[in-house]
Amino acid sequence: MKLTSKGRYAVMALVDLARFDNINPVSLRDISLRQGISLDYLEQIFSKLKKNHIVKSIRGNQGGYVLSKNPNDIKLTNIFHAVDEKVKTVQCKKDSKKGCNGRATKCVTHNLWDELENHINSFFEKKSLEDLIKNKKENRL
Repeated sequence: MKLTSKGRYAVMALVDLARFDNINPVSLRDISLRQGISLDYLEQIFSKLKKNHIVKSIRGNQGGYVLSKNPNDIKLTNIFHAVDEKVKTVQCKKDSKKGCNGRATKCVTHNLWDELENHINSFFEKKSLEDLIKNKKENRL
């Protein structure tokens, strides 16, 4: 399975943002320090998140970022899509008539990996930022 740091960091940063943005806008510098993610990398990620209406930027001295929607309405799938992240378990294109690895037929385990990809994507479609925030709060008790 392929999931890059961009997708993982986007989720981490948004969970951090969701935990703090009900007070004031959150600066990327604060997220960077708390999560150990490069500020430059966060700027790239948040540019894509803003373009895809997941976050809004607030200008000014007390500026930063806030979520554009309720955390319950932001699914992990939305986040991955916003940062151009795709969860893939097979190298070939799903609907291609060609097989895996340039062969004439699909590999013998193709259907297994294809089914796994469907399960993973279904899981991400069901999970929201709110779920991750609740989980973090429950772990602290």
